[in-house]
Amino acid sequence: MSYAAVPSPDPGPPPARRKRGRAVLWGGLAVTAVVVAATAVLLTGALAVGPTETTNAAQALPGSVAGTGETAGVGGTPGTSPSPGSQPGASASASAAAKPPAAPPQQATPKGGWIPVDKAAWQRQVAAYQARKVDPVPGGVATIPEFRADCTYSHRLADDPIVFPGLAGASHMHSFFGNKAVDAGTTAGDLTRFTATTCKPVQDRSSYWVPTLYDAATKKPVEPTGFRVYYRSIRTNSTGMMPIPAGLRMIAGDAKKRVPTPRGAHGQFYCAFYGPGDLDGVARSGNGNWPICDPKSYATLHYMLQYPDCWDGKNLDSPDHKKHVAYGTDKGCPASHPVRIPSLTFDITYGVKGTSQGYYLSSDPTGRTASSMHGDAFLMWDQDAMNKRTKNCVLQRRQCDNDGYQN
Repeated sequence: MSYAAVPSPDPGPPPARRKRGRAVLWGGLAVTAVVVAATAVLLTGALAVGPTETTNAAQALPGSVAGTGETAGVGGTPGTSPSPGSQPGASASASAAAKPPAAPPQQATPKGGWIPVDKAAWQRQVAAYQARKVDPVPGGVATIPEFRADCTYSHRLADDPIVFPGLAGASHMHSFFGNKAVDAGTTAGDLTRFTATTCKPVQDRSSYWVPTLYDAATKKPVEPTGFRVYYRSIRTNSTGMMPIPAGLRMIAGDAKKRVPTPRGAHGQFYCAFYGPGDLDGVARSGNGNWPICDPKSYATLHYMLQYPDCWDGKNLDSPDHKKHVAYGTDKGCPASHPVRIPSLTFDITYGVKGTSQGYYLSSDPTGRTASSMHGDAFLMWDQDAMNKRTKNCVLQRRQCDNDGYQN
């Protein structure tokens, strides 16, 4: 069952929150999830769409280039310097320093560019998608347009194959989920060849990563205990929905953002819970940036991150890793990004309740805010599995679990 209602990514102040969640079961562990009209959940990077919208798949010229927002530096984990030859699965040692070290030193971001989609491969995928018939819907399936992948933590590296391709140790520390073979040199072809994954279903060969969270008191990493990726329609209709092309890369959020995250702020971590409770926690860390969850409840720190739902139909990546995708509206996608695709939502659970000392992200070890939280998605599904789920679940607006239709 779906356990988080995601508010619209349209810019603007957060509406009033509900104070009640509902129970869910994730990976055999009881975790809480929040149903809210709109929360102080992170939905950073939401882009306003242009005035002209369309729901067809006509191609348009890509937009202009912008900066990336990723923090560079050798040895992204405070107090560590991973070697260029670090292998996936390697863990960074924790620093014993009394104070969090400064952010990794800035260095020039390597010049990126537009990565064009293989037009022939995309047309084959489109043809197969259009030819696929909708499977019969079992009884009792909810009318929620989504499918999902549940992943577990894989490894930790100061690598980023989207922002710093081929530059081992050039990024701040990231926690990776999904494809187990990912490092700085990973390409789309590698995701196809090396299929070992921590995700269910195994047909999802993608890699997902976020900045590593650290306990401010111990300087030790705090890895997620649950990582679910929803693929869904975030609109009131699924008109023109198409599958995600193999090899699409996207970033949501802003690694350079340095804004306090007090109670009620956008971009904060929040407490997911059973029954009545406070999303902002019953208390805050000393700097006010991190919630402390009710010790008498099942509530733990939680984070949600939503991605765009429109693609330009031409490029698998762009220089800032955002220009090739955009947010649409209920009316459709902007003319510059005419292909409507499922929107990813990272739903992340950390098995901690918060402390007075709080936490920090590898992307902001000195400011210790949550505002630099961001996520990367390097997408590579078995194409038939992607096509089937997009048509059965998202286009037909039926809720699916990891294996497809949910009974």
